[in-house]
Amino acid sequence: MVIFIDRVIVPYQIRVFSANRDARASLPPHSGGSTSSYRTIHLLVRPETIGNLLPMRIALIMLVSLAAFMPGSGQNTIGIPDITNFSKDIYNAGTQNRGIVQDKNGILYFANYAGMVSYDGTYWKTYPLPNKTVVRSIAIAADNRIYVGGQDEFGFFSPDKNGTLTFTSLKRLLSEKNYSFTDIWNIVPFGNDVFFRCREKIFQLANQSITVYPAGSEWGFLGMSNNQLIAQDGKNRLLRFTDGMWAPFVRQSALPADFLVTCAFPFGQDSIFLSTVNTGFFILSENKITPFHFPGGNPFLNERILTAIPVNKDWIAVGTNLDGCYIINKKGEVIQNLSRKEGLQNNNILCLFQDHKNNLWLGLDNGIDFIAYDDAIKHIYPEKLNEGLGYTAIVYDDQLFVGTSNGLYRVPVGDKKDLSYTMGEFKSVPDTKGSTWGLSEINGSLLLGHHDGAFEIKNGNAIPINRNATYWTFLPFSNVLPSPVIVAGNDIGLDILRYENNRFVSKGNLPGFSESSQFMAIDNNNSIWVAHPYRGVYKIDLNGFPKMKLRLYTDRNGLPSSMKNHLFKVKSHIVVATEKGIYEYNEKKDAFEASPYFKEFFGERNIRFLKEDADGNIWFIEEQNLGVVEFSGAKPQIIYFPELDGKMVSDFEYIYPYDQYNIFVGAEKGFYHINYEEYKKNSNQIQVRLRSVKVFGKSDSLLFGGYFGMVNEQAAQSAESMPVIASGWNSLHFEYSSPAYESQNSIEYSYLLSGFDKDWSAWSKKTEKEYTNLPAGYYSFEIKAKSNLGNESTIESFSFSVREPWYLTSWTKAAYVLLILGLVFVLYKSQQKMLLKQRRRYEEEQKRLQYLHQLELEKSEKEIVKLRNEKLIAEIEHKNTELASAAMHLVQKGELLSNIREELGHLTKSLNGHGSPEEFKKMQRILSEENRIDKDWEQFASHFDMVHSDFLRILKLQFQSLSAHELKLCAYLRMNLSSKEIAQLENISVRGVEISRYRLRKKLKLQTETNLFDFLMQFPS
Repeated sequence: MVIFIDRVIVPYQIRVFSANRDARASLPPHSGGSTSSYRTIHLLVRPETIGNLLPMRIALIMLVSLAAFMPGSGQNTIGIPDITNFSKDIYNAGTQNRGIVQDKNGILYFANYAGMVSYDGTYWKTYPLPNKTVVRSIAIAADNRIYVGGQDEFGFFSPDKNGTLTFTSLKRLLSEKNYSFTDIWNIVPFGNDVFFRCREKIFQLANQSITVYPAGSEWGFLGMSNNQLIAQDGKNRLLRFTDGMWAPFVRQSALPADFLVTCAFPFGQDSIFLSTVNTGFFILSENKITPFHFPGGNPFLNERILTAIPVNKDWIAVGTNLDGCYIINKKGEVIQNLSRKEGLQNNNILCLFQDHKNNLWLGLDNGIDFIAYDDAIKHIYPEKLNEGLGYTAIVYDDQLFVGTSNGLYRVPVGDKKDLSYTMGEFKSVPDTKGSTWGLSEINGSLLLGHHDGAFEIKNGNAIPINRNATYWTFLPFSNVLPSPVIVAGNDIGLDILRYENNRFVSKGNLPGFSESSQFMAIDNNNSIWVAHPYRGVYKIDLNGFPKMKLRLYTDRNGLPSSMKNHLFKVKSHIVVATEKGIYEYNEKKDAFEASPYFKEFFGERNIRFLKEDADGNIWFIEEQNLGVVEFSGAKPQIIYFPELDGKMVSDFEYIYPYDQYNIFVGAEKGFYHINYEEYKKNSNQIQVRLRSVKVFGKSDSLLFGGYFGMVNEQAAQSAESMPVIASGWNSLHFEYSSPAYESQNSIEYSYLLSGFDKDWSAWSKKTEKEYTNLPAGYYSFEIKAKSNLGNESTIESFSFSVREPWYLTSWTKAAYVLLILGLVFVLYKSQQKMLLKQRRRYEEEQKRLQYLHQLELEKSEKEIVKLRNEKLIAEIEHKNTELASAAMHLVQKGELLSNIREELGHLTKSLNGHGSPEEFKKMQRILSEENRIDKDWEQFASHFDMVHSDFLRILKLQFQSLSAHELKLCAYLRMNLSSKEIAQLENISVRGVEISRYRLRKKLKLQTETNLFDFLMQFPS
């Protein structure tokens, strides 16, 4: 900076140091640790005033203070890439981020103070080291592992069997003497080997073994370029690794003092670009090192350079300690400087990384910043404080004019196709402070509608036309230019401007109309249409000027409402954008009706702004969403710009489609610039990734951690890795994302759970889905993503099965079958038993009944038997009586015989041999009667057996030795005849009967205690 004081001619130089609070603890150890920087102020002072500089000290102090806070040299492009800030509260980890890598699946990994941090576009995850120390470095090697280094620890992260990243330490491969070391500052994959640098050692990992290269004093840098592994030691030597040894790369004398390398990358075919902390940039070629040339002087002479990476074949991104990120080209020209002013969280850039989509990631001293560097949408900030609302813009006379809520600004634009790459700085147009509402080019002149009036812009100055009102917009009344009459809409009506002598003259507002005319158009019949946001739509016919016809159209004339109507001229038609779609004027009906043409595109949506571009495309704003109806294809297509959702100015929406490469959109902070042609080319295939699957039951568990293979592999789920989930854990939570970092707002997702859902879900921005209480079966969760341009990703799927509950497995089903069969059998048996029991009861009942019946029968029979017995007894008694009578008869006969004998004896004695024949005949008859008596016995015996059940016959058969006399004795005894009665029947004495009974006992073989009568009574039973 050069300051001229009193025609200065003598040069003086002052260096002003400034310290950045954001820079503390941000430098690597070899950088010296200082966080101060300085700017140089050159003073030219007249010789005669040299001795009198003391009075100027106050002025000098003020100038020095001003210089201390001035930005770095060089101009920025007017278009700044959109910057997204990720504070530590968002990624929920430590402050500093010293390394960034990306795998082939698009997932980013950061070396963070709290561990390794991953980001997939939606979800942040932190993986701490076992000793909970800082991760200083990170790299992905050829073996697809993520190698990290920290304090006294280094190793790698790789997925386990369920896809979750786990850490494996490599310290176990070190010998005891090398087991302790400081921070690992660099990790460089080289071929199949991996090298780790700390201050005192470099470790080489090869074939699961580690070789240690100790430093002479210390190792200051380790990197790779053009397939060469490069290191710098503490002796300011640049070395390369060859055949297992570190050999000098260039002569030490060729290196400047304080040469501390921070990065190295290819620069051309055989050259290497080197950045250093304090001494700038160098080109290493053919073992020679030369300083990088800056045609306008080295802008980094007083900067501390911490990192640099190539952005494309011509541009290089440089990260500084105090002044943010610079973009320079190979010619040494500064293209951009992105700092806190442009939206960074802080200016201390510890590391830079360019992802697969050419976006820039900045690891900061405190936070992470994302710059959509290759995006077709950029931000234009016309003011240093970025506070103004963007209201209007126009390209006029090779200058871009933008009007904000703070004033009108301009910047020269060249012949660049994309004006956002214009180098320059906006300048305020004098006398335009305040809200600038409209810019119009009419008759080759630029007209400004301002809060303080109407102005013409000439030679960078605002020339007043009318200051009596707030002006919105200007329209030529004639289709033939130059138009002699211009209609100007203001807040109190319509002003008629006359174009006379190359200048605009206000003739005053139209009498009889005093409504605010922000939305205005002129139809083909030269009728002026004005939409009032709260009253309706006015038609003003000036064909009979100065007389005019005024008509108001409201909801009574076809409009859905009298409020919130915005009027535009599109496709040569006067249309009104309402809350229920687009309405068009029907001249025949003299009323408004829903436009069939626009209804095809917008339906009944709330459209707030319409603008037709030169190619016939219709740009629109729906609610707070920007879109365009594209007519270049076979059929019209609507393309939305979700990146700008909610960022436009409500009620003052504005779109200026200059051409297909330059679309300007008013924003809450300045303007957005869209290179529409480049935006449409952004048709890169997007990816979708399933990031985690959690299963829930009584607690929750991680089922899948996001990796089907290694971190750098694009693998799919293998059949053997398909999990089988217990029935009690049948509620699952899926998280998914797309690593399209530059267009996250435009990504939508659709999912399908095959085996459960019938069809794909509607497209949604949700990045998670949960299913609860899934029944047993096989499932496959499928997810796909889509961008706003209609690009769809391939489908990623995760298959799993829910095991049947133990009570529904095949074994339990078999057990159930057996149990059911058993139950059926038991039921059958129990039923059978019950039936049997019932049958038994029935039978018992029947038996009881039969028994009762039998008892009745028996009772009856007994009665009968009793009667019979009584009858038999009676008969027996009768028979016995008869037998007794017969026996008595026999006794009588016996007595008779005895008497006869006695008579015969007496006769014999009386005759003494002389007898009478008659008497002897009489005797013969008596004897014959005696024979009949024997026949009577036989008859008695027969009747006795009949009465006493063959007693005599059975007795005779059993005791054959019994004589007829003894049988008679037995019969008499059974008849219960006494010995006396028996003696009479036998015609013997009672003593003879006793003797006969004694003999009978012997023949019957009766014991002494056995009664003869009882025996005979019981016989034969």
